[in-house]
Amino acid sequence: MARHGAQIRTGRHPAAGISGSGRRFLFLQGPHGPFFHRLAVMLRAAGGTVHRVGFNRGDQAFWFDAPGYIPYRGTPEDWPDSFRDIVAAQGITDLVLYGDTRPIHAEAIAAARALKLTIHVFEEGYLRPYWITYERDGANGHSKLMDMSIAQMQQALAQLDMDLPDAPARWGDMRHHIFYGALYHFLVMTRNQAYRAFRPHRALSVTQEFRLYLRRLLLMPAHAVERIAATRRIKHGGFPYHLVLLQLEHDSSFVMHSPFSTMTEFLALCVEGFARGAPPHHHLVFKAHPLEDGRVPMAREIRRLAAEHGVAKRVHFVRGGKLAGLLNQARSAVTVNSTAAQQVLWRGLPLKVFGAAVYAKPEFVSDQPLADFFARATRPDSRAYRDYRHYLLETSQVPGGFYSAGGRRELLRQVVDMMLTPEDPYDALQSGNAAPRQQLRLLK
Repeated sequence: MARHGAQIRTGRHPAAGISGSGRRFLFLQGPHGPFFHRLAVMLRAAGGTVHRVGFNRGDQAFWFDAPGYIPYRGTPEDWPDSFRDIVAAQGITDLVLYGDTRPIHAEAIAAARALKLTIHVFEEGYLRPYWITYERDGANGHSKLMDMSIAQMQQALAQLDMDLPDAPARWGDMRHHIFYGALYHFLVMTRNQAYRAFRPHRALSVTQEFRLYLRRLLLMPAHAVERIAATRRIKHGGFPYHLVLLQLEHDSSFVMHSPFSTMTEFLALCVEGFARGAPPHHHLVFKAHPLEDGRVPMAREIRRLAAEHGVAKRVHFVRGGKLAGLLNQARSAVTVNSTAAQQVLWRGLPLKVFGAAVYAKPEFVSDQPLADFFARATRPDSRAYRDYRHYLLETSQVPGGFYSAGGRRELLRQVVDMMLTPEDPYDALQSGNAAPRQQLRLLK
């Protein structure tokens, strides 16, 4: 219950049009960089009122509307009550955040549901890098897609006569993401005196996070040389290979929606399954996440495990880089629940998944034991996957990006209308009230 006698205004906004009039948005933590600020500017232009809760100096630095900024300097234990107080004091109708699993967001979402607020969740794209994800109430393992069948998606698509959109032009590159991440952690590390009670949602300290970002920036040239050499050996090796799509051990999808407590557990399972089941002339390639920062010694662990199982000469490690070239020649792929698996399915390759994922539908994902999968994998239903992908592109996948200026501009052309529409993207498509979507084509 809210304190100080404040009256909480709850309830959904009216279902008329897509105006922001009467809507009062509360932003929590967003992607590193200025995207949330730019989104707030557009929502105000649409007639809405916007406030932002900042938990550290990094949050504050990227928010340029001082009157709408609410610094939270309390403890994590006091946050749920403070959140309810803010909602009451500001008459909040909508909650906006990036990711739904960090503790301050999970607690706010639970309270917002009880207060019947509209909850807007942004995430990296399920079909990245050309799209971002926008959903209501939850993403990844908490998404509505988890309980939706392919048949339901096909039924919703039946009324459409548009072709499947192609990928648009790229919206920048990984350097924007790394730069904003490093700047954010630098600010928290050096200028956070006003937020002494702040605790990061990850296990490492802010100083450790900053050092890892800085180390990655400095080592990018050396890693590029190493990656090119490893990729060349694989491409020119002439051997069949299976690809393992690695993730960040601290990523929310791995932490919250997988059966593993560490990435090493997953590495061990893959090497053992490969050694037991794969034909003796096949190889195994581990592909690191593009943002892998060395906090887990992946290469060393893979070498150790491969030696233990007698397959050292058949196991490879590629540090980051683009996935497409490796996938084009792979026989199959294995992952915990990486969104990169969508590229596997788009190519019609067999896929083995161990965690909860929005694409882990029985039509696509193998249920074979891992050794049997490496021996003779079953292929996905490619036609069903095309329908699934089309459904995502008509609903939760929005062209653009968080980190480059061009990506933000393209994203804001559509996502503001989607936020102001009364229904979430999935219900809006089903009812025929979806906001118009741009049918982008690949720019050569």
